[in-house]
Amino acid sequence: MKKNIKRLILVVDDEVDICRALEFLLIKEGYDVVAANSGERALELFSKKRFDIVMTDLKMPGISGLDLLREIQALSDNIPVIIMTAFATVESAVEAMKLGASDYIVKPFINDDVMMTIRRLIRQKSLEDENLVLRRQLSNRMAASEFIGGSPSIARIFAEIEKIVPTKSNILILGESGTGKSLMSELIHKNSPRRDNPFLSLNCSAIPETLLESELFGYKKGAFTGANSDKKGLFEACDGGTLLLDEIGDMPLTTQAKLLKVIESGEVTPLGDVKPVYVDVRLIAATNRDIQALVAEGGFREDLYYRLDVIQFTMPSLNERKEDIPALVAHFIARFSKEHGKNIRGADDDVMEALMGYSWGGNVRELMNVIERSIVLTSGDIISIADLPEKVRNPVPHDVSGMGLRDLVGGFERKLILDRLAVHGGNKEDTARELGIDLATLYRKMKKLGL
Repeated sequence: MKKNIKRLILVVDDEVDICRALEFLLIKEGYDVVAANSGERALELFSKKRFDIVMTDLKMPGISGLDLLREIQALSDNIPVIIMTAFATVESAVEAMKLGASDYIVKPFINDDVMMTIRRLIRQKSLEDENLVLRRQLSNRMAASEFIGGSPSIARIFAEIEKIVPTKSNILILGESGTGKSLMSELIHKNSPRRDNPFLSLNCSAIPETLLESELFGYKKGAFTGANSDKKGLFEACDGGTLLLDEIGDMPLTTQAKLLKVIESGEVTPLGDVKPVYVDVRLIAATNRDIQALVAEGGFREDLYYRLDVIQFTMPSLNERKEDIPALVAHFIARFSKEHGKNIRGADDDVMEALMGYSWGGNVRELMNVIERSIVLTSGDIISIADLPEKVRNPVPHDVSGMGLRDLVGGFERKLILDRLAVHGGNKEDTARELGIDLATLYRKMKKLGL
């Protein structure tokens, strides 16, 4: 044991001489000791101090050793308790261990045996405490460095996640594009018992229907033209871990039926194979679409919806948590200043006023893109209003009196295209797909609007 770490031990025995003998032995070995001559006194001390180990006699007047063990377990289930007794019977040992006693010592005890037991339990408790601290640090790191915000809506999300992470239940995350659904999914995985296993994701809207099933379920060599070798699907590759199905609302109905079968059976059959493979995968599904409306319209299977909708929560839009914008801005400035080799100290008041007043259609992702753009363009060490995009500096006015239809439509169209481009990080193909137009039409409109 490290001598610089003082461990506090509670010794409980109605025989004063036993307490004194143990005090002398344990203090000599470098421990701090508090003694109690009754179970009642022990409980009083336990409520006031934090002990590392409790040693208690089995037979005592009033509150017995077993009664004390039960009370301690109810108050704190991670405190090692050693039962001491001169009445060594199999029955009493079994009962004590069933109730959660960490060890059992028979009186008169041998000093070396007592110290060996104490050292073993101290080492075990140290490892458990370190593991708990590491898990808490992981949660705090994830929350602080990856998901910024202290608004009530975000606090509610984190309160829900604390209950969600230990379970195996499927999760459905709803919310607008750019609200952090994927990031939240990874946070759930990294704080769950599955953290040491894979976390994989698939955007269901980004892969053609003909390839989606092979990506999910895999295939055998020769299953189709071009299948020159066996390939594991994401379900097999993610065995023991978490699979995020992003934009689940865009999954074709035929693939939905096969996904439902996997969820119900826990088995995946690769394309071209007849032998199913058992998989243990936690599913997180995410979508920015109104999935209940899709179910009502027949665009999404109702039975699959209920399989995925075991736990559901909705990510708030940035407009619903604008009090988080200053913290997000500071985070993005620090991040992108480092990435682009600049020393940006912050943003001036006019910038913050514009950012707080802007309607963030692209949510946090759009804000991130705006800050990165401003850092790249600024020539000083403070972001100024001139560094912001025009759409943020001069948003479309709410007062449209005196404006012609062409100007109104053009202004709206310009803002919509800019917003969607920001959401998709400038990817014109994704932007055109979301707007429901082809790429050529998007290019034509951008040219017409001077974009």
